[in-house]
Amino acid sequence: MRRALASLLAVLLCGVACFGQAQKRRIAVLDFDYGTVQSSVAAVFGQNEDVGKGVSDLLIDQLVKAGAYEVIERQALNKILAEQNFSNSDRADSATAVRIGKLLGVNAIVIGSITQFGRDDQNKTVGGSALGSFTGRFGIGGFQKKKARAVVGISARLVDVTTGQILTVADGKGTSTRSGVSLLGAGGGAGGAGGGNVDMTSANFGATLLGEAVHQAVNSVASQLDQNAATLPVEKIAVQGLIAYVSGNTLILDVGSNKGAQVGESLGVYRKVQDIRDPATGRIIRTLENKLGEVKITEVEALSSQGTYSGSSAPKVGDIVKNE
Repeated sequence: MRRALASLLAVLLCGVACFGQAQKRRIAVLDFDYGTVQSSVAAVFGQNEDVGKGVSDLLIDQLVKAGAYEVIERQALNKILAEQNFSNSDRADSATAVRIGKLLGVNAIVIGSITQFGRDDQNKTVGGSALGSFTGRFGIGGFQKKKARAVVGISARLVDVTTGQILTVADGKGTSTRSGVSLLGAGGGAGGAGGGNVDMTSANFGATLLGEAVHQAVNSVASQLDQNAATLPVEKIAVQGLIAYVSGNTLILDVGSNKGAQVGESLGVYRKVQDIRDPATGRIIRTLENKLGEVKITEVEALSSQGTYSGSSAPKVGDIVKNE
């Protein structure tokens, strides 16, 4: 009796877990636009830095940890963006987000802008900053010695790639709990601050006044997006393609993340037997197929995927793969 109850409980728990996984929304996060704060960014770091990418990386980390979404890897995203000649000026454009989202095979895209970045007393700072200068590295923009807090504001939108509808808007603001002359901490550096390629995900940057404010703003936006995950409808993505290469039980398919292929998904492998045509028009009205087996996807790139085959008959190049 106890074994029966334990088995029933295990089935119920597995069912709940599987249901939760099936309902997980698949999204991508584009680098945030920071055009409106670019002068502030240059004043803080002594030169232009892509803080939009840093904010995006931090947001991805938070969304992955929360688990409400399945977030596509940056490598797959960058590959699609490069292939489509996606420019930084398009970062906050909803139409572009929809196009990119369809190529990635995701349910939605997160796009956003950085609306505030720097000191809370920027309007009182006098003087200028030069690349590599002492004052520039400390983000004071001149010889103003007054202590200040770091303030960061970001705005994000969750866009449905099927309809182009904005499902959720999230705004986050962060203010450092401490104040100081430098926003980047003692020594004027924060993992390369002032020297280019600032790693905003590093512990060094996170410990600075500016890092503290950035984390607060990003965490606020991530929390709002998590809370509104249910607003994004889940649609089963139809995956269909052909086998492009066969080596033993290893198959390479001509479907990748651009057509919705996902690691861990199993696709049926079929061989076409015959096309049935309308006797009056000659148009194909049905295709007869035999199922050979299944391929479980183990690796996914933008335009292809690789998987392990199992079945009763050997597959060959040109056989059909599709989800049920």
